[in-house]
Amino acid sequence: MNTSLKKLVGTEADISGLVMRLALGVVMFSHGAGKLFGWFGGFGFSGTMSYFTGNGMPWLIAFLVVMAESLGALALIVGFFGRFMSFGIFMVMLGAIFMVHAKFGFFMNWMGKQAGEGYEYHILALGLALALMIKGSGALSFDLFLSRRLQDD
Repeated sequence: MNTSLKKLVGTEADISGLVMRLALGVVMFSHGAGKLFGWFGGFGFSGTMSYFTGNGMPWLIAFLVVMAESLGALALIVGFFGRFMSFGIFMVMLGAIFMVHAKFGFFMNWMGKQAGEGYEYHILALGLALALMIKGSGALSFDLFLSRRLQDD
C-alpha cells in the first residue's frame, strides 16, 4: 500500500492523542459551527463569508477557514486524517494571529480593557495541533483503524 498514506494515518493506540484531538476538535468545532451553521451566536455561512471577503480575504481562503474549523474539527474529533486536519487548524490559528490578534498583544481581554483579544488562546491551539501532526490521532481513532489495516497489507 502507499507509504504516504501510511505516514499520514499512522498512529498508535495511545490516550494522549485521543485527549489532544478531542480537546482541540471540540473547541474548534464550537467556533466553526458558528461560522458554518450560525450556532452559538455565530453569523452562519453566508454572514461569515461576507465578513471575511468584505475584509479583503480571498473567497477560497475564507471557505477553507470555515471548513477547517467546522467539518475539519469534526473529522479531528473522530480521528479521521488527524494530521491533515490538525495542519488545517494550525494554519487557521496562524492566520488569526497575524491578521487579527497580534496587534492586541499576548493576553486575552479578560478585564475588558483591551480593544480586542490577544493571541494566548491561539498559542495553545497551535501547540495541540503541532503535537497531533507529530504524534497522530491516537486511541479510538479512524486513523488507528486504517493504520492497522495498512500494516496487514
